[in-house]
Amino acid sequence: MRSPLLDLSGAVAADGIDRDVAAHYGSFNGEQRTLVGGDGFVDLSHRDVIRVSGPDRLTWLHSLTTQHLESLAPKTWTGVLILSPQGHVEHAFFGYDDGEAFTAHTEPGAGAALVDFLDRMRFMMRVEVADVTDELAVTWRPGSTASGPYAGYELVPRDQLTTYAEAAGPACGLWAFEALRIARGEPRLGLDTDHRTIPNEAGWIGPAVHLDKGCYRGQETVARVHTLGRPPRRLTLLHLDGSENRLPAVGAELRDGEKVVGFVGTSARHFELGPIALAMVKRNVSLDATLTVDGMPAAQEVVVDPEVGLHVRPLR
Repeated sequence: MRSPLLDLSGAVAADGIDRDVAAHYGSFNGEQRTLVGGDGFVDLSHRDVIRVSGPDRLTWLHSLTTQHLESLAPKTWTGVLILSPQGHVEHAFFGYDDGEAFTAHTEPGAGAALVDFLDRMRFMMRVEVADVTDELAVTWRPGSTASGPYAGYELVPRDQLTTYAEAAGPACGLWAFEALRIARGEPRLGLDTDHRTIPNEAGWIGPAVHLDKGCYRGQETVARVHTLGRPPRRLTLLHLDGSENRLPAVGAELRDGEKVVGFVGTSARHFELGPIALAMVKRNVSLDATLTVDGMPAAQEVVVDPEVGLHVRPLR
């Protein structure tokens, strides 16, 4: 759904699945600085939005997903995953409960499949599931007062998006947002992950996976890898050689010498760090190894520790 904010002065559309929002409004470096300074907002209205209502919603979602939702406090943002029986991530969504419904956003085009899965799992539970992308738009503001690991996102009535932009401005583009997201080590499902990704590999233990809750599909894999440590692969932040004016394509092969050791996901130009990317790398690749992607050297920075079960980003 094309955003009306693409009509703002200077707006240049993004591409791929992000084509319905602005990549930038004239200066993606300046827009990054604006966001880092705590001002502005980002239009993410191309993302799909779902709503789960009914008195059994949190108990039901708790039983199906990786997150502890039974006692979720109102307006607390959280990440939620749905796994395959083998523990592979099939759906990732981020939202909060307002006391009447749990509303969440997911990747552009992923809402219908998520709603279909949840609808098939209702059985006799008192819940209703709906795709409300036509009603609600997603934005992100660095100065948000919300709580939770994904605070900063906001849900805005879609017909009020232009009015919201006038009050929340200045508008900052997706390129600025993506550069900051990548630097934080936050993956996007289907771009920074593949069909084999388990939560332990992607840094989702904690923000989107609660380890002290009841059984859910795929839990055995998550618990085993967490307890034993050493996931098969690890999400890493790449610092790319900035001598070439290009970024690697999503899915590009990552090599250690002649050997393919992973793939690159999303990439961006950070206003301080230079060109960066997220990549999924085999666990046994040395952290000191300089890798290459599309002929460009890439140094590694740890996002997921390959040696332990507690997958948290190390303190600087």
